[in-house]
Amino acid sequence: MKNLLKKIGSKVSARLDDASKRQLPVQVQPRFTKMRHRQFPVMHCCIAYNKHGGYCVPLSSKHRPAARSIMNGKVFERKTILYITSHCGEGDIVHAGTYFGDFIPVFARACSDQGKVWAFEPNPENYACASITIQINQLTNVILTNAAVGEAAGTAEMKVNDKFGRSSGGGSSIVQKRKTTTKTIDIPVVAIDDVVPSDRHVSVIQLDVERYEGQALRGALSTIERCRPILMLENVPNDSWFAQHILAMGYEKQEEICGNTVFSV
Repeated sequence: MKNLLKKIGSKVSARLDDASKRQLPVQVQPRFTKMRHRQFPVMHCCIAYNKHGGYCVPLSSKHRPAARSIMNGKVFERKTILYITSHCGEGDIVHAGTYFGDFIPVFARACSDQGKVWAFEPNPENYACASITIQINQLTNVILTNAAVGEAAGTAEMKVNDKFGRSSGGGSSIVQKRKTTTKTIDIPVVAIDDVVPSDRHVSVIQLDVERYEGQALRGALSTIERCRPILMLENVPNDSWFAQHILAMGYEKQEEICGNTVFSV
């Protein structure tokens, strides 16, 4: 992965300044480079911009809403960004479901001088693009992990294509009951409690993990009990565990923003 990022980074950086002046996406065309009688694919992506920074967008998911917005120079889920950046205060942001990093630049710059963004993205292509997004924006306070967030460390199957064979992009989801006939890949799973050190104060946990929020919250329970962060959930678990462990702490629903539900104490 490091070699792949180095290859992509050198190609992108050579044209980055010119692209930023023209405000146009830079396409990195796919090709194969022979090396020791083997072939290595070069990622098919583009560099695009909006008012918050530059982004490495995977062209395999250019049909997805977030990718389309960024490639058109717009901001995706502007109200979500505004809420989180105005409530992160002096603490850290946990951002699971990072995709290609469409929220990363603005989250990183909204943090205090000591604040960090703990970002998680299990899809390998999206993770590679998010890594380049971090480099493009020269961010030093983002800890990006190539894994899904769940109850405990392990592995899982992830569906990465839709029924038409197109990339699911940010909609890639963990297969909880094996019924799908679409392509899946094996991905690592980590618990937020195992990644975020116990001496870090977390202000916001934002989960966009395609109906895996219940498992992610189970793996973040110690952090939630310790910090009482704002919780922004794309899907709210409808089970007794959520009521007994999250709502029982005093969490209450505050509002809905761009399809996400906000809970705070």
